[in-house]
Amino acid sequence: MEQELHHVRPNYNDILTSRTSTSRFLFYLYVAIMVAFFLGMCYGLYVHRYKGKPNVEIPSNTLYNPTYK
Repeated sequence: MEQELHHVRPNYNDILTSRTSTSRFLFYLYVAIMVAFFLGMCYGLYVHRYKGKPNVEIPSNTLYNPTYK
């Protein structure tokens, strides 16, 4: 019985066999995660931003010139 040898061409799109494709994929994955993290932080800062000076009622007896009853 004759054994047949199959010559397998390397698949350069497979990230498990190609080191260049793996490093490129990991680089783009890292960049995408960093962009998502940056946009998420910007959104969080926008949602929890300072909304302005609140109108707080100050008791009259605690002013610089207090007025008593």
